[in-house]
Parts: sequence; structure tokens; C-alpha cells
Amino acid sequence: MTKRFPEGFLWGGATAANQLEGAYQEGGKGLNLADVLPGGKARLQLLGQPGFDFEIDQSKYTYPNHEAIDFYHRYKEDIALFAEMGFKVFRLSIAWSRIFPNGDELEPNEEGLAFYDRVFDELNKHGIEPLVTIAHYETPLHLIKEYGGWRNRELVGFFERYVRTIFTRYKDKVKYWLTFNEINGATHMPLLGLGFSPEKEETRLQDSFQGLHHQFVASAQAVKIGHEIIPGSQIGCMLIYAPVYSYDSNPVNLMHARQEADIFNFLCGDVQVRGEYPYFAKRYFKENNIALEIQEGDLETIKEGTVDFISFSYYMSRTDKKEKTAEEMGAGNLIGGVKNPFLKASDWGWEIDPVGLRISLNELYGRYQKPLMVVENGLGAYDKVEEDGSINDDYRIDYLREHIDQMGEAIEDGVNLMGYTSWGCIDLVSASSGEYSKRYGFIYVDKHDDGTGTLDRKRKKSFYWYKGVISSNGENL
Repeated sequence: MTKRFPEGFLWGGATAANQLEGAYQEGGKGLNLADVLPGGKARLQLLGQPGFDFEIDQSKYTYPNHEAIDFYHRYKEDIALFAEMGFKVFRLSIAWSRIFPNGDELEPNEEGLAFYDRVFDELNKHGIEPLVTIAHYETPLHLIKEYGGWRNRELVGFFERYVRTIFTRYKDKVKYWLTFNEINGATHMPLLGLGFSPEKEETRLQDSFQGLHHQFVASAQAVKIGHEIIPGSQIGCMLIYAPVYSYDSNPVNLMHARQEADIFNFLCGDVQVRGEYPYFAKRYFKENNIALEIQEGDLETIKEGTVDFISFSYYMSRTDKKEKTAEEMGAGNLIGGVKNPFLKASDWGWEIDPVGLRISLNELYGRYQKPLMVVENGLGAYDKVEEDGSINDDYRIDYLREHIDQMGEAIEDGVNLMGYTSWGCIDLVSASSGEYSKRYGFIYVDKHDDGTGTLDRKRKKSFYWYKGVISSNGENL
């Protein structure tokens, strides 16, 4: 049974600059982290290795992010397609190194600022609200190589200059903002979230949580600055969320699942939403030899800069137990755990759990009583272009239908849900695997892992289905 979504519900799609813009050396842009990440299996291997050298080596690797899907030159065409679907909102990110090529300049790059002016004006022309992520795995490379990424306190000041610049420039064009993408995922992949490659495993948690503390302060400052410069603005946090299930009813495993959920799902949320480190952090820090350097005034800043709403990505749940073998591990789940015998998985091994989205919404709203927005959700899959040019992605439609239906259930439960932006509304480069072939979009882009393709756009079957969902405000699933 379908559910009626509230009037004004923000239906749309989500992307990130480094995964779709391309033009990595145009318009005065400096290099950022994504520009040095290779494509394919090499990316997954290097993301977890210590001592990543941050150099481009085209004799060994391909770099699909350099061209991506060329949104930089084709944004008008793409936004027109979003408008055809009826988008109310479009989530995108600003590439920090387009605005400050090195990240530590005193003056911004006008060409970069002007590009996003054009994008926001085009969205406005079609009546689409921009939802802008300020930092989405795009730390300027200079800040990584010269400063060591977010482990270095100096990045807080550089970020403040960046947010003041973009808030001032776009104050009449952007109302909805997110500070750091999937901030709680940084301890799992510090290279993406914090811009550093751990030298050794023993210091990974110490360095990661120190970097997170700096991001908490920077995020809180951004909220305060945004409210001053843009009255009426809505500034949210962004989490990667996965409910944690105990493998069985063994109290030891139940307690383990709760502790894992506390650290992964709630620690960052508590800081950004409640404005303070949660009670369980003290013991966790002690047992893992984490000693944060907290400057005078930091905790006050965090308390004063709590977010207006909570956004999150939802792709999978996590099932876990205290003691597990390698054979029990869920092979594709990025966040660990063991295989759940009740769930099927995607082509990349990500377990599919629509009810887990309803659980997530209830957990988050029950804990925080703040408006929520699902800003990433979708199915990465291999798509086939038929001889007649059609792309019949019924598997994607089924996946999204089941997840959207569970959002409707959560709304009936009493959850305050603002909107939904399906991830990769147009095919783009995968952040985790660096592939074109892992497709999420309603719009097919003719670009392939071997570098071939015309970049032409095609509407998939899901394009027309999602258009119907939006036009009916969620009734026609």
C-alpha cells in the first residue's frame, strides 16, 4: 500500500562534484583528493593502504574522475533532464579546489565561483532547489600533502574562509546546505573523509578522531556563519547510516551490536545535533588510547553550532556478532559485519534491506527529534542497452519502490521526513570502486571503464517511473 507524502516534500537526486563534473584542470581549479584516485580495483586496494603517495601516474592507472561525465560543460542538458523528471531539489557539492585551488589562499578563484553561479541560476530557472554539500571527499591536494589533511588544526581556519566565501556569494541562491559528507565514515576510510593515509594501524583511530574533532569545530562554525550571512538558511549534517542488528539473541552479541551502533551511527550525530560528545565516548576513547587535543572554546563552539536538520545516506544494514570468522563476514558490505541470511545482495555485495531504512528513520528521529532527509539511496548495478536503445532497469525500480514505500511507513510512524534525493540520479563515477559500470542513475551516460564512450545521455525505464513518483507525490509506486 502506498503512502501519501507531505505537501512540499523535496523529491530529487544526489551527486558529488568529483564524480560528475570532470574538467579537473579547467577554470583555475586545483587538484583535489579525487583527482589522484585511480579507477577500478586499484582504487579499492589503495584506499586502505598506508602511505598512499597522492601522485598521478597515468602509466599505471586510469583516472575516470578527470573527465567523469563532463557535467562541467553539460550541466544545462542534465538539469533540463532533472526538470523533466520533476525534481524539486538537486543535491550537488562544490569542489573546494575550484574556489581555493590550493585551499590556503587568501583570495578565491573567480572562475570557480562563476561556474557555480551558472549552475545555481540554471537550477533556479527550472524551479529546482539546490542542496549543497560543502565538503564531499574533495579536500584540496595541497592541504593533504603540505598540512597532512584534517589531522592539522590549520584546516579549520582554511575551511572557515571557504564557507564564508561561498555563503556570501550564494546567499540569494542556496538555502539548503550540508557541511561534511558521511562524516562518521571517516574512521573507516580516513583518506576519503579526512584527507590522510594512516602511516600505521596503531595510530589510525587517534588520528581519525582528532581529524573528526577538527571537522566538528569547522562544521559548527559553518552553521553559525551560515545563519548570520543567510537568514532562514537550513544547514544540516550528513551521516552514513546503517542500523546494526545482533546476529542472534545472545546478550553478548546484542551488547556488541549496541556498542557498534553507538560509535558508528551516533557519536558524530550526537556531537553535531546535540552539541556535545556522548557519554559512551569517554570509555571508548580510553580503551582505544585516543587522547583528543581540544582547544579552549571548542566545546562551546560545538554547542552553539548544532545543525538544523539531519541528512544521511542509506544503502544497507549491518548484522554483527562479538566473535566472527572470515567465512562469516559480509563480503561486500563496506561497514563490516557478518552475512545476514534473510537479505539478498547487489552485484557488488551490498545487502539490500528496505525495512532497514524505516528502522533508520525511526532510530534517528526518536533519538534527535530533528527533521530528516534521505540524501543518498540507490542501487549500483550493471545496465544493458538493448538493440532498440532502451534500458529496462526494472531491478532498480523494484529497489527504489521498496525503499520509498518504507519511507512512507516511517512518515506514518510519525517521523518528520523533509525529502529524498536518490544517489547518482545520473550515471557517474563510483566513489568506492572508481567505475563507470557501477551505475545508479535514471539517466544512462555512454561512458565505460575502458575510457570509451560518447558521453551521450539516455533516459532509462526508471526515469519515467521516478517522474511518476514525483508527480503523484509518492502515491504511484
